[in-house]
Amino acid sequence: MMTSPTSTLPPSALGHSLSGGRRFRNGLASSGMILALLLAAIPLVTVLVVLVTKGISLVASADWWTQPIPTNVASDALSSQGAQEAFGNAGAVTTEAVVYGMQPAIVGTLIVTFLASVMAIPLGIAAAVYLNEYGGSSRSAAVIRFFTDVMTGVPSVVMGIFIYTVWVLRFGSAGRSAFAGGLALACLMLPVVVRSTEEMLRLVPDSLRQASAALGTPKWRTTVSVVLPAALPGITSGSMLAIARAAGETAPILFVVGIVSSTNWSMFGQNTTLSQQIYQNATQPGGESIAWAAALTLIVIVMVLTVAARFVTSRFSVRIDE
Repeated sequence: MMTSPTSTLPPSALGHSLSGGRRFRNGLASSGMILALLLAAIPLVTVLVVLVTKGISLVASADWWTQPIPTNVASDALSSQGAQEAFGNAGAVTTEAVVYGMQPAIVGTLIVTFLASVMAIPLGIAAAVYLNEYGGSSRSAAVIRFFTDVMTGVPSVVMGIFIYTVWVLRFGSAGRSAFAGGLALACLMLPVVVRSTEEMLRLVPDSLRQASAALGTPKWRTTVSVVLPAALPGITSGSMLAIARAAGETAPILFVVGIVSSTNWSMFGQNTTLSQQIYQNATQPGGESIAWAAALTLIVIVMVLTVAARFVTSRFSVRIDE
């Protein structure tokens, strides 16, 4: 069988054999992709720089992570010397120092996000396994995919109203809790987990399934022992994307969680989250610095969770390969 003479040439020789026009178009395309990357990175870098500049002073303090949320921020802002002089009040003004803490919102964010993840991620992965490994092109799978796509586009405030109607109104003030917030965020996370996991399962080569079946392995064990570990990095990425979306949601939390200024370690009883504190402090006098610091804290938490998930996934993948 004859082979092409160029097939035995090294890549460097092939690159030198390109015509000038093709090299120009290749360079132009590469430059365009790099420019698009830089343009996409500009908003992200700008947001990070602004958040770090405006919020690092509070986030770097130990009180921020250990103290309750201050309730006299607005009164402290209005009682400052400049504010009182603006109102026409002369004389010295004595102000009480405000301790800027955010521990209740940090704890509340972790609890609510953890509850939502426990509810949505296993259920979403199970649904994706059914759709890709068992449902195929059946009518039931098509119906599930349709409603999953519909849920993906539903505004978060609708999920908040839904949980408020079926849970908070039923149990009254006791219904406002981190558990209710977890229910609302789980409804938002579920379609993201389902669709991302299904796409990752589709990328697993059928040869792995066929090799496992040739050894007499049942389908369920092939799915658990072969398919899911092969798709684990992609499943982790989709799950972390869902967690990042849930951790930053504000509208559902305003309906179902309540508001507190002290730490509540329980999943029952009113609580608060960082996104809720961002919204509340950004709209009141003197709270802008707290809002910026809370936003930076939220990004730091999501980043830490993502890095931890990546580390665990890489370790697990190495064990699978071994």
